[in-house]
Amino acid sequence: MTQLSPAQKPAAGATAEPTAKPVKDNPKSLYGGTSSRRITVRDIAAAKERGEKWPMLTAYDAMTASVFDESGIPVLLVGDSMGNCHLGYESTVPVTLDEIAILSAAVVRGTKRALVVADLPFGSYQEGPVQALRSATRLVKEAGAGAVKLEGGERSAHQVELLVSSGIPVMAHVGLTPQSVHAYGGYPVQGRGEEAAQQLLRDAKAVQDAGAFAVVLEAVPAELAAEVTRSLHIPTVGIGAGVECDAQVLVWTDMAGFTAGRVPRFVKQYLQLRELLGGAAKAFAEDVVGGAFPAEEHTFH
Repeated sequence: MTQLSPAQKPAAGATAEPTAKPVKDNPKSLYGGTSSRRITVRDIAAAKERGEKWPMLTAYDAMTASVFDESGIPVLLVGDSMGNCHLGYESTVPVTLDEIAILSAAVVRGTKRALVVADLPFGSYQEGPVQALRSATRLVKEAGAGAVKLEGGERSAHQVELLVSSGIPVMAHVGLTPQSVHAYGGYPVQGRGEEAAQQLLRDAKAVQDAGAFAVVLEAVPAELAAEVTRSLHIPTVGIGAGVECDAQVLVWTDMAGFTAGRVPRFVKQYLQLRELLGGAAKAFAEDVVGGAFPAEEHTFH
């Protein structure tokens, strides 16, 4: 982290100036734009060309998705992270295609502008391109997703190629791929060391060449992610991959402080929603126990 000189540091009691650059009032901007139509992969490509960074969040239900959509988040991922933070599984591995389809449809119904990307869960595309096409077709036809996401680089390139040639936009995912948790023995940072770094570069280029419109880089050293970003003409979406990526994504329950326990190092919590919601539940319970709720204004006669 860059150290500030004494002259650069804010005086005691002073409020530091925000470091983020304001979003320009550009109707074509992904975040802050005025267009009300659905974001498309062409918009994503155009943002890369003009050097615009953009945010992505996960969403798993219509109500939460509508909040993010109204807030201007241009891309919502119905991630298999629902397994950990929504369905109570220990990992993403048990998530089924049916579960993804149901929740993706809810997110689509709750949004008007965001591009909704639905995850292909473990076991729904690993057999090969034909299985991947069958699974992705369900998410596009039944759930209304605008794109799908799948994990893997070179090993998944044939799946990406068939989906794209069939008219289904694909967001790829390399680096740490959570569906491979058992093979990794956990969630280690990927791409450390020359050989691993070169493999990650090959993976990213393989999915780009296969037609992916974007690629997620998860748990990758920032320097390597910056190199990948410079090497590709499609956007990189970072999660634990440094600031040089074209976009950034977080699991919304991590971002909002709703996740219980420890969160990954790369997460910034913008709210303590778990504490706030717990406080509301306790206040309700105490009103019920004490006879304060329902009051006269909540009662019919």
